[in-house]
Formats: sequence, structure tokens, C-alpha cells
Amino acid sequence: MTPTSTVPRTEFTFRGLVIGIVITVVFTAANVFFGLKAGLTFATSIPAAVISMAILRYFKDSTIQENNIVQTVASAAGTLSSIIFVLPGLILIGWWTGFNYWTSFAVCALGGILGVMYSIPLRRALVTNSDLPYPEGVACAEVLKVGAGGDAAAAESNRVGLLAVLWGSIVSGVFAIVVATRTFAGDFARYFRIGGDSGGVSGFDFFLSFALFGIGHLVGLWVGIAMLVGAVIGWGWGVPHFSALDPTGGAIADLANATWSHKVRFVGAGTIAVAAVWTLAKLVKPVFSGLASAMAASRARASGNAGSLPRVEQDIPIGQVALISLACLLPVGWLLMSFVNTAGQGLQDHMLLLVGAGLLYIVVMSFFVSTVCGYMAGLIGSSNSPLSGIGIIVVIGAALLLVFGVRSSLPAESEKALVAFALFVTSIIFAAAAIANNNLQDLKTGQLVDATPSMQQWALVIGVIAGAAIIPPILDLLNHAYGFVGAPGPQRPHALPAPQAGLISALASGVIQNNIDGNLIKIGAAIGVVMIVLDELLRKMTKSVHLSPLAVGLGIYLPTQSTLMVVVGAVVGWWFDRRADRGAKPEATKQLGVLLASGMIVGEGLVGVVVAALVAFSDKLGFANRDFPLNLVSDDYASAPWLGGFSQSAWIGGGAFALVMFVLYRWVERLGQRSA
Repeated sequence: MTPTSTVPRTEFTFRGLVIGIVITVVFTAANVFFGLKAGLTFATSIPAAVISMAILRYFKDSTIQENNIVQTVASAAGTLSSIIFVLPGLILIGWWTGFNYWTSFAVCALGGILGVMYSIPLRRALVTNSDLPYPEGVACAEVLKVGAGGDAAAAESNRVGLLAVLWGSIVSGVFAIVVATRTFAGDFARYFRIGGDSGGVSGFDFFLSFALFGIGHLVGLWVGIAMLVGAVIGWGWGVPHFSALDPTGGAIADLANATWSHKVRFVGAGTIAVAAVWTLAKLVKPVFSGLASAMAASRARASGNAGSLPRVEQDIPIGQVALISLACLLPVGWLLMSFVNTAGQGLQDHMLLLVGAGLLYIVVMSFFVSTVCGYMAGLIGSSNSPLSGIGIIVVIGAALLLVFGVRSSLPAESEKALVAFALFVTSIIFAAAAIANNNLQDLKTGQLVDATPSMQQWALVIGVIAGAAIIPPILDLLNHAYGFVGAPGPQRPHALPAPQAGLISALASGVIQNNIDGNLIKIGAAIGVVMIVLDELLRKMTKSVHLSPLAVGLGIYLPTQSTLMVVVGAVVGWWFDRRADRGAKPEATKQLGVLLASGMIVGEGLVGVVVAALVAFSDKLGFANRDFPLNLVSDDYASAPWLGGFSQSAWIGGGAFALVMFVLYRWVERLGQRSA
């Protein structure tokens, strides 16, 4: 389709915005829950497009461009929820005890809108006049084109796609509810000693989660294998080695988890840091080339008449972009002033310096990360962009500026306040990075379906506000129900790992308070270097084999509860795609597998949020068992050893999980073949 049409048509509509906002709220809740649990979020554009097409098909005047607006609004769910990589750090360092709604909303909304505004001037250079592949944007455009046809085949494609999303959601949600009753066990867990009573310990926790399985399908085989390698390093070497050096008393499971939490996680942090920085370093040259191209495009347009531009080349006017950016920076300055005022510990004496420097840092770094993330999204896709590396660079830069700027003139007890200030500033910049990471991808989809850029950009602003409205209450709910691994106070049995937030807050503390065991970080960094070399060799020597160093680091850093089922999902997803390749219409069948996996994440994620609400308010609701408010069975059935040391509920739950998964994939495979 050639983007030259100027005929008015249905595009930016109230019904489209409502559908997009509803999808945004649902997908954001699911993404927040599993981002904190597994350290991974899923892209929402394609499932949102499928749902939109299935709904809007019943309206005679609906168009492909209107469906594109819906997926543009909803795509904020997959991107703004990445704020969980930073914001929970304020809980982890003990500065916050909960997420104040309006403060958290402002951080997400203001940072996200800045991300939209800063990426607008780059559209022509990095989208229209660029040969960047934009893999996810192109894929979403193809889905929209297939579903936009007026024939029976397009209607059937919409129908089966929606069925895959719905049944994935229903099945995963129902299974999660049964697990909450303890009729099915949630996991297979075992801890043991290695080398006798004086040796180290290890173990595994195999979580029966359709959502983690779906994440594995989406990330692919080699990312899953890389996470398995990380888990083997962490629990096959790290936990046994460090627990043998410090064999404290108590239960084996407690020793294993304490060793992982206090030692091995920091090894993983070192690996993640090196891998993320390496990934960014490889993109330095193309990013600067992209910037030069953007500046050249801007100069070329300076003498033109923007009003004469065709519709498909009309962005939000640059004057409005500047005004909106300024309107965002004013409340950002107020947020920083409020933060410094309430922090105490001598920070008020440096109010002007902290607020002024903080604002300048946000302005400069937000534009920098928006450019970098926009280019990375075009190069390797939004889901594959190393946002963790952006967060690491930004928080270390903020911490170093505080050390050199004000640290020496403040009392020792102010260190935590400075760490909190660094995290707060980073969270605003990170929101901009997350949205920019997605913005240009959406605009590429729009270019391919003859959309109006300015309408998409306004749709992104609306999506940001919708996502920002739902993220704070979900975060607060999960914090009160489960807590986060490493947060002050007693560790809860089902605490959420929040891996990236833990890493970024630890790095900020390490720079300002100098309280990290540097040897553990160095060991992890060395592992990261080895993995980088191995990955580069594999990529040069083979056609498709690779070992993502970032995924290896996540495998070390995350508990096995969050990684092993992802590996299984990656392997089964690869097997499913191989079978699809032998069918009549492989790409359509593979796409149904992606939609099924996305539905699994949404269904279990939403049930997880509901169960979290029951846990958080169990006392007020009168539940006797706070951790399992829906419990229907006895402790003997749920946890007493039975066959092979595992409980009855574990074997029954595991068998049901495997059977249901097999039936689902066979059904989707047949569905794909029948619709071919």
C-alpha cells in the first residue's frame, strides 16, 4: 500500500480509544505482575490488534487505520509497565513502604509523555527514510493487513486469532484459580546437600505456570537455553560453592535460598551489567548515524511548508511538541522539590542544586535514551532492546553526579536519601526510555498501513496516561500481598523477585554507599565476558545458534521458580514452530501459537492480581489462611511427601498441567491448518 492517500476515513475514533484503553488496563496489569515475577514483559501490539479487529469488524465503517490506533494505545501496556524495572527499588532500599498513587502516576505519565515527544522529531530519519528492519512493527502491520480484508478468509483469521487469545487466557486463569485452592500444587520444589553433611546445598523450584510457559514461547529457544545455562551456573555452581564456604545451621531450603539471595544474585547482577553495556556499546555507531540522519532531515524540512505535507507525513507540530515537553518538565521540577523537601537529612540545603541539576539531567538523558531506544527498537525490536542497560547507565550517572556534587557536604546518614533521589530521577528517565523504545515501532506499523503519524502520536499519549493510571495500584497491591525479594523486614514466602529493580537499586547504593561486595560483581562480570565471547563465536560459526549474555545473567539472577518453566516454554514453542513449518500454512499457525502464549500470560496475570488482592485484604475479608485465602484442602494433601518425596497435589497438578498444555497446542495447530 502506497502511503499517499488524502481521503478522509475512520481512524482516530472514540470507540477505538475506549477499546485501546480497556486492553491497555488489562495487559498492563498482567505485564506488571509477570515483569516482577520473571523479569520479562511481553509485547502487546499483536494480541491487541487481533482483539481490536475481532471487535471492530462488526462496525461497517471500521478501517485498518482505526485498528492501528487501538494497537497503538494498547502498546503502552507492554512498554510503560517496564517502569517496574526501577520504581520498586525505592521499596527495596527501604525509602518507600508503598506506592503513593499520585506520585507514581506522575512519574509514569510525565516520563512517558516526554518519551513520546522526544521521539517525534526522529520519525522521518529513523522510520520514513531508514532501512531499519523494525521486526515487531512490520509483523504487526502484516497482521493488520491480513485481518483487514473484507472476504471470508479475513473474517476467519480474526475469529481464530481471538479464540487463541481467549482460550489461552481462560485456561491459564482457571488453572491459576485451582492452584490458589491448593487442589493442584503450584510447583515441584526440592532442596538437597551436595557432598555430605559438610558440603554445600542446592535445589530447584519448578513453578507450574502457564504464563511463564507462554513467556518462554515468546522469547524463543535460544533465549530459553541461555536462561537455563544461567540457572545451571547459579544453582549448579554458585549456591553449592558459596553455601559450602558458609554452612550456617537451619533448614537446607533456608540455607539455599539465603545463599542465592545474598551471594549468587550479585554474581548475576555483574553478568547482567556487563552484558547490557556490551549490547549498548555495539549500537553506538548506528545510533550516532541515526542522530546525524535525523538532524539532516530536520534541516532539509526547515524551509518547507508543514501545512502542505501529505497526511501520512504530518506529525504533531514541533511547536506543540516543545510546549508539551515544557508542560511536563514543570511538574517534574515540582516532584523533585517535593522529594527533596520530604527527604530531610540536609538535602533541603542543596535544593536549588539538586532540583536544577536533576531537571537538566532528566532533559538531556531523556532525549539521549529516547534516541538510543528508538534506534534499538528499529534495529532489533522493542522486546529485545536492553532496557536494563539503559537503566544501569542512567542510575550510575545520577549516582556519580550526586557523589561528586553534594555527597561530601552531607552527613553520613543522608546516603540513603541520595540513593532514593538517584532512583527517583532514574525512574522518570526510564519511563521516557520505555515509551520511546516502542514509539517508533508503532510509527513503522502506521507507515505500512497508511496511518496518520500525528494521530498515532496522540494515541500513544492517551495510552501512556491509561497505563500510568493502572500501574500504581497494581504495584501497591502486589507489594502489600507478596513484597519484593531483598526488601527490608521479614522475607515473605512468595515474595516477587523484581530482578531489574533489585540490580539497579543495588548499583545506586554501591556507588553512593559503597556497600556492595565487589568480588561477587567481578565474578559475575567475568562470567559475562566469557558469555559475550562465546555468543560472538556461536553467531559467527553457526546460522542460528546464539547464547544471549543478558539472558544468562537473568538465569543466574532469578530464582529457579521464575526460569525453569520459561525454558520449557521456549523448547515447546520451538517444537511447535517446527511442526508448523511442515503444515499447509506455517506462518498463520505460528502466529496462533504467539497469540495463545500471549493469552496465557494475560489470564494468569489477571488472576494473580485478583489473588494478590485477596491476600492483601485477607484479614478484613475474614480468610483464615493469609497466604492461601482460597484454600480447599488439608495440609497433608497439599504438602505432605507422597510419591518420590512430592505431595499428591504436586503430582496431580503436574499431570494436569502437561495434559492441558498438550491439548491446547494440538488444538491451536489444527485451528491453524483448518483456517489455512
